[in-house]
Amino acid sequence: MANRELQKKLVGKEIIQNSDLFNEIHVIKQANERLLTELNTQYHTQEKRLEYMKEITGKKIADSVTISQPFYSDFGRHITFGKNIFINQNVTFVDLGGITIEDDVLIGPGSTFITVNHLIEPKKRRGLKVEPILIKRNAWIGANVTILPGVIIGENSIVAADSTVTKNVPNNVIVAGSPAKEIREITDGLKVAP
Repeated sequence: MANRELQKKLVGKEIIQNSDLFNEIHVIKQANERLLTELNTQYHTQEKRLEYMKEITGKKIADSVTISQPFYSDFGRHITFGKNIFINQNVTFVDLGGITIEDDVLIGPGSTFITVNHLIEPKKRRGLKVEPILIKRNAWIGANVTILPGVIIGENSIVAADSTVTKNVPNNVIVAGSPAKEIREITDGLKVAP
């Protein structure tokens, strides 16, 4: 519950460097760095990885979630996983703004999810602004994809490898490029429209 309350205080607000909120974030971030170093510096069984992720996120993680090593996060407490998720190696979650991964999602190697921006005004540049990312059920995120703050990836949609997603992706489409644009519609679970 405390994680949800902190996230509500952050989303859509300017978080100014050295403010109480900024400092609170960095205390949690430091604890997360220790856990991630332990997770990523030696081999762990799937069960042990999920134990680490439970401690990193502060939430129960379903046994059907598979997270390949190494896995990176800056904050950890604002990650929420559904069931039957596969995350390949070298994935990074910059999750201060919140990252929710719904059931049956696939995430390719080297992908990066970023919920944090620095402030535009030069005098406040070290401050932060955050927006959540939501990956809906059965989406497939290809290799080396970057998803930027505030983006929702629609149900059943596919983000092609090496894409940068800057805006919401509707349900049942394939997007590609940088910035990602819709290239196809998925007409059912088996066929792709030409």
